[in-house]
Amino acid sequence: MFQRLREDIAVVFERDPAARTFFEVLTTYPGVHAVLWHRLSHRLWNMGLKWLARFSAALARWVTGVEIHPGAKLGRRVFIDHGMGVVIGETAEVGDDCTLYHGVTLGGTSWQKGKRHPTLGPGVIIGAGAKVLGPITIGAGAKIGSNAVVVKDVPAGATAVGIPARIIDDEARARSEAAKKFGFAAYAVSSDMNDPVVKAIHGLIEHSVTTDQRIEAILAELKRLGGHIEEAQRARDHFDPDYLNKIVD
Repeated sequence: MFQRLREDIAVVFERDPAARTFFEVLTTYPGVHAVLWHRLSHRLWNMGLKWLARFSAALARWVTGVEIHPGAKLGRRVFIDHGMGVVIGETAEVGDDCTLYHGVTLGGTSWQKGKRHPTLGPGVIIGAGAKVLGPITIGAGAKIGSNAVVVKDVPAGATAVGIPARIIDDEARARSEAAKKFGFAAYAVSSDMNDPVVKAIHGLIEHSVTTDQRIEAILAELKRLGGHIEEAQRARDHFDPDYLNKIVD
């Protein structure tokens, strides 16, 4: 039990830069409280004490603002950041190391009995306000953008955005990888968002990607001709086009 508690606290420090001390996290993070409380409710549910489990879950919702049905299955190191407004349905399954932000719903689309809520693979990240609906599967490491509405399976490692959600294409993933070189890459943000700042940033990233591709082509040609690859590599790494032009000339 204490090992699980240490894990729950440790993931907060990994995923929330605002966390400062163990005591602060343990006493002031409603997402942590909701996960801990759910373990009690889930145990009662599995023991057949259905009403008591529901009553325990209702108390947890009142205290934390997070509603987790006692029948839902949560893996290890699940982090619910901020927590307010999160709803997790009865047959939902959340894998290890998943992160859910506030306003997330793991809901159903049918009144039929049986499996009717999503299954999240390990390491899934779901942005604020997103709705993941139905007995669908979100693959390991996938990311769901803020306010997205997901009603179909999402492959492992993919990023889904929009209403209804769609998978971001390879070009967008290339931009994301390029953005990481600058030290920051906002997940689940696509270039077709109607925001001039987002569009401007994506324009800069696309220019950077194009420049990198051209430099790679030049390096390949220099290598073929027996040029000084180390100096050219230095020019690329330091973003010094004048120095690179001098080498090519």
